[in-house]
Amino acid sequence: MHKVPYTPDYVTTEPPAAGDTLEVAEGMLWLRMPLPFKLDHINLWLLDDGDGWTIVDTGICRDEVKAAWEKLFARHVTAAKPVKRVICTHFHPDHLGLAGWLTERFDVPLWMPREEWTWGRMLSLDSGDGLRPQFLKFYRAAGFDAAQLETAAARAGRYSRNVAPIPGAFRRIVSGEIITIGGRDWFVIVGTGHSPEHACLYCHEANVLISGDQVLPKISTNVSVWPSEPEQDPLAMYLSSLDRLRGLPEDVLVLPSHNYPFRRLEGRLDDLEAHHAERLEETLAAVAAPATGVDVLKKLFTRELDTHQLFFAIGESLAHLHRLMAEDRVQRSLGADGVHLYRKT
Repeated sequence: MHKVPYTPDYVTTEPPAAGDTLEVAEGMLWLRMPLPFKLDHINLWLLDDGDGWTIVDTGICRDEVKAAWEKLFARHVTAAKPVKRVICTHFHPDHLGLAGWLTERFDVPLWMPREEWTWGRMLSLDSGDGLRPQFLKFYRAAGFDAAQLETAAARAGRYSRNVAPIPGAFRRIVSGEIITIGGRDWFVIVGTGHSPEHACLYCHEANVLISGDQVLPKISTNVSVWPSEPEQDPLAMYLSSLDRLRGLPEDVLVLPSHNYPFRRLEGRLDDLEAHHAERLEETLAAVAAPATGVDVLKKLFTRELDTHQLFFAIGESLAHLHRLMAEDRVQRSLGADGVHLYRKT
């Protein structure tokens, strides 16, 4: 049966310029900050918190992002209505990158899940020397050639170069917790797979879900195996956590970290599940004969990839291979050269 393509119901496709805002719901301002990648932006949120503001996610640590924040502060932040706290959905640098700068500037607390803070804090303190041997072992096993391994070695410690110093203390948020912002209750829904303990925020009264990276309207959320957890099965975690978002109203307004605010969440969840089911079958076909992770990557990603995309693509390829291994549909062996070979069982 032919699958009907999913079409998000966008609220608007005209985002605010960097440093400007657009009110997408009462008391909820949409910000968009630049990113130095093909995915060239991140959506952030400024929530009216009564006598102040709550910031949700921060952008990457770059001068142009700080300048955009300063422009926004001049328009919205006053002594009578200051920033009260910063909430970060997860530890990735486009979300946590300026948390330290913002919390120090306004002397306010950072709120986020503990495992996300732990990962961000740990990686921010590592210059790369401690990570490089594991990076090389991991990507060699995936089938990287000498030039790709050199690139991988240079990326060790990259996280610390994209974040301001992360606060040494934070306020932990947990799944099921209710956070009151501006008199409204926001329910914390934790997702996994994309990151260890990704916090989504749902407000029943406003019928709004801040989905972060856990659900995006157009591109699929990156679900990858990384050198720090080389045997992880993140795709199982991700697919399972999507069920935690089911049952929300069909017309819930979803505020994602990339692309545009949209509705029709349930349809998007179905679409994501179908996408990964198709990807698993494509991965299985790619290992009919013994193949490396890079061999599989080339079958799954046929377009030209830049360096940033390459590492996401190999991570996703391995995530699908690991899911098939857990289902006993693929077996893996390690050659004398340190390279893994995958084959359909």
